[in-house]
Amino acid sequence: MPAGVMIPARNMPSMITGNGNVSGFGTSSSGLTLGQQPNNMSEGQLHPLEMTQNTSESEIARMRDEEFDSTNKSGSENHELGGSGDDQDPRPNKKKRYHRHTQHQIQEMEAFFKECPHPDDKQRKELGRELGLEPLQIKFWFQNKRTQMKTQHERHENTQLRTENEKIRADNMRFREALSTASCPNCGGPTAVGQMSFDEHHLRLENARLREEIDRISAIAAKYVGKPLGNFPLLSSPVPTRPFDFSTQPVSEEMYGVGDLLRLISAPSEADKQMIIELAVAAMEELVRMAQMDEPLWIASLDGTTCMLNEEEYVRTFPSGIGPKPTGFKCEASRETAVIIMNHINLVEILMDLNQWSTVFSGIISKASILDVLSTGVAGNYNGALQVMTAEFQVPSPLVPTRESYYVRYCKQHAEGTWAVVDVSLDNIRPSPTVRCRRRPSGCLIQEMPNGYSKVTWVEHVEVDDRGVHNLYKQIVSSGLAFGARRWVATLDRQCERLASLLASNIAAADVGVITNQDGRKSMLKLAERMVISFCGGVSASTAHTWTTLSGTGADDVRVMTRKSVDDPGRPPGIVLSAATSFWLPVSPKRVFDFLRDENYRCESANSSQSNMLILQESCTDSTASFVIYAPVDIVAMNVVLNGGDPDYVALLPSGFAIFPDGTDGGIADAGGSGGSLLTVAFQILVDSVPTAKLSLGSVATVNNLIACTVERIKAALSCDNA
Repeated sequence: MPAGVMIPARNMPSMITGNGNVSGFGTSSSGLTLGQQPNNMSEGQLHPLEMTQNTSESEIARMRDEEFDSTNKSGSENHELGGSGDDQDPRPNKKKRYHRHTQHQIQEMEAFFKECPHPDDKQRKELGRELGLEPLQIKFWFQNKRTQMKTQHERHENTQLRTENEKIRADNMRFREALSTASCPNCGGPTAVGQMSFDEHHLRLENARLREEIDRISAIAAKYVGKPLGNFPLLSSPVPTRPFDFSTQPVSEEMYGVGDLLRLISAPSEADKQMIIELAVAAMEELVRMAQMDEPLWIASLDGTTCMLNEEEYVRTFPSGIGPKPTGFKCEASRETAVIIMNHINLVEILMDLNQWSTVFSGIISKASILDVLSTGVAGNYNGALQVMTAEFQVPSPLVPTRESYYVRYCKQHAEGTWAVVDVSLDNIRPSPTVRCRRRPSGCLIQEMPNGYSKVTWVEHVEVDDRGVHNLYKQIVSSGLAFGARRWVATLDRQCERLASLLASNIAAADVGVITNQDGRKSMLKLAERMVISFCGGVSASTAHTWTTLSGTGADDVRVMTRKSVDDPGRPPGIVLSAATSFWLPVSPKRVFDFLRDENYRCESANSSQSNMLILQESCTDSTASFVIYAPVDIVAMNVVLNGGDPDYVALLPSGFAIFPDGTDGGIADAGGSGGSLLTVAFQILVDSVPTAKLSLGSVATVNNLIACTVERIKAALSCDNA
């Protein structure tokens, strides 16, 4: 039988037999038959009266006639039983004797049947005494009642099967009609039944629908920006399975809550969706042009390492968009290009998958969520995907307010091996008084390279109210090093190098250390990722945090806050006290990083009482930021992780250091010039294992002294080193 062709219903055996009984589909039907019964009786058939020593043959016949008559009377609601060939007495000369159950007897037996359809001997005798009937009459009434109920149930089932059969017959005819008009996938001509499967036919219909969708979006683009986007090819290959496993815990579910904007914004209405699509298509066109254009739109710096946006030229080049810059907002625009050790398809998936995106950029993203998915893409990949999102962007320091944004993300393939992902704010569609940051078309252009790498051109263009930024961080924020394109690209490059090293199988045995297997390396990576997410999210000035500034300390602006940890497998239960401070050092970021990550200097910057504890430390650096994050861990749990076990249940309270350039001397973190560093020191300490306990002033004083002493030791050690 050809694939996809179903057997017509008319070829199936009939469900109605010659005597009117319903059969077929593996079911059977037994009707009530008055007459001679076989010796082997089963449930649902009439039983003859049992022979006893004190019962005469005539009495048996009389009781049988009375019982059958009463049963048929109860089954037909007390109407007279009509004679038939099957129910005539074999002795025609003897007059039939009928015994009819009373209405009261029938009602009582019906009620008892509902409670107990299979009464035992004792119950039959008791019921017979109450109703004035013999136990055998009770027995056979219940037997016939069960037969009647079974017959009704079978009739109902067969009615349902008959209906399903008719439905299958109709579907079969519809499929035949659809296949008769199908076209050949090779030549486009007509095809006969059996030459194309039903699944192939539906795939071709879906393909035609997706082409219409792309044509519609192209028409919207032509209407909005005055020029078509062109014909985009459909890809037949699905997105490959990602070769790495990020944490399944999204950043949006961190325990720190959500900010004002993320609480107020909801999914877009149906009336807004068409406008969102038009805005996304226009933003995509703008992003691609901004990634490819040079002067006069972008003006290169004197050393050629950076470029600045010419705002006047931008307004002339892109007159349409999300509207003029709000009063009091500043423009931050930057562009950066780099070669990334990852293929373009995996990069697109990182950017379009919320969990992967939040994990890779955990130092920049404190929380994020998808409010609505307007399109999942076509042909099994993210080509044409549209996501309405909210996100909060951070600098790991309590001195820099986070930036919340409500925007749409649009992904598009522009040519074979060339993709672009763009974000643009939706504040003009749904204005909010709490908005302090607007994302003009920002994102990246990804181009495939022959060696499996990708060329990424990142454009970051925002308008922001930065009046809440501390003076210590004004320079780094205004230069774009805190939130600009260079930081996004540097973070992506570092994370991809890390993943490449994780997947490498040719690592020398001397470099493996304590991790002796691939599963152990993956588990350690997930544990370290969670540690970084917890540290960065807990030290920022998120709107969900309530920092309290302590006065009269040895360090500048020490801030503390408390959180309750309850039923969280990733943190120990109880009251957690966080303390953080940020300060400037006249030392290059590279030198600060090398000092803090060196275990030989640990005693100079940490509490010596912890020297005998097992410490897990994560050290990472790139051209814009460096981190040294550590946490005490249970040695038993760590052995499980080293052997490839699940790291999600290892309780961590990470502390550590975040190092940024101060924005001078080109702002490169690994430069050895005269530029200084901005260092954030943060501790998280479990001050009470009972979540309902109250925080004591002594605990605050202890943490305050700890962070003050740590700052002084770092300053003293690096001043000597610098001298």
